[in-house]
Amino acid sequence: MEDFRIHVTDDELADLDHRLDAAILPEARPGADASDWSAGIPPAVLADLVEYWRTVYDWRAVERRLNASEQHTAEIDCCRIHFARVGEHRPGRLPIVLTHGWPYTFAAMLPLADALREELEVVVPSLPGYGFSAPLPGLYGSRAAAERWHTLMTQVLGHDRYLVYGEDVGAELSDWLAAAHPEAVAGIIASHASFSARERPGVELDDAERAFLASVATPAESGYAHAQGTRPDTLAAALLDSPAGLLDWITEKVARWSDGTALERFDVDDVLTNAMLYWVSRSIGTSFRPYSDDATDPVHPLIAVPASILIQTHEAAYPRSLAEKTYTDIRSFARLDRGGHFTAWEAPEAVAAAVLALEEQVRG
Repeated sequence: MEDFRIHVTDDELADLDHRLDAAILPEARPGADASDWSAGIPPAVLADLVEYWRTVYDWRAVERRLNASEQHTAEIDCCRIHFARVGEHRPGRLPIVLTHGWPYTFAAMLPLADALREELEVVVPSLPGYGFSAPLPGLYGSRAAAERWHTLMTQVLGHDRYLVYGEDVGAELSDWLAAAHPEAVAGIIASHASFSARERPGVELDDAERAFLASVATPAESGYAHAQGTRPDTLAAALLDSPAGLLDWITEKVARWSDGTALERFDVDDVLTNAMLYWVSRSIGTSFRPYSDDATDPVHPLIAVPASILIQTHEAAYPRSLAEKTYTDIRSFARLDRGGHFTAWEAPEAVAAAVLALEEQVRG
């Protein structure tokens, strides 16, 4: 394990300024205005974001803030993993590992980590191929990534038992971790509860479950995944060359998937930090690998560890019966009144309360 600090050179920042200054942005569609997000980020909104990034946003201040969190890298099974560690180990208390998804970074998990730091040790890795973590040496697979998380928590950091929480791509990793290592995972908190019951042989879904799964499979919101899954190199070439294009691509999903409309739930500096971390790490292309790789992971086994299920607002109709087909020991099931896809980023206090409640139940 080695200490790690984020440092972007002055030359890299000067290059970014030049690219933002020379950005060529799209024209507005006839009849559309800045409130119409139906075709993506309105050009006027994007122009304002680019201008703010170029003239107001202070990366050096953000860099200092991020570096205030203890950070390390560890070589685990031929893959360099970057992680932050927040809070101190407390005897008798369980640590927790938090895993982000796409299109965000470890920084989006820090509000939740800060909400827990007075009670628990919190480990926040960057997914393989995201930010400052190297890609997996082979095809991306949630099971392979989960094994590295288990090694990080047990062999690198020395914990016998720990809790897990993940979102989006990180939710599948956390599900695998809990299913494969019940001897070490003391419990799972899930705000992106598994859909795996639909793929498990012999499981029959009822009408409510089928209706819910159909409701979240909307073609209008799946275009990004199709592009990332089928033409990742073409898309990466464009986004690696244009910070404005990168900002547009990932921030549109941040806006659309959040609890609300546009970017009203977020501080603009946090939105730009999310894009900035992809830009300075040159990781947008490798972040597509969970979509484009085919690691042939089987459906993860049933999850028998204690589970706290939090239903975020974008999946408000998720039936408890669907969760029961994957998680066999549900200790609590609640529906949040705030917090969409980016639940820990949007509603850290609510997620922290669920974490601490489950930790109190299972710590012994």
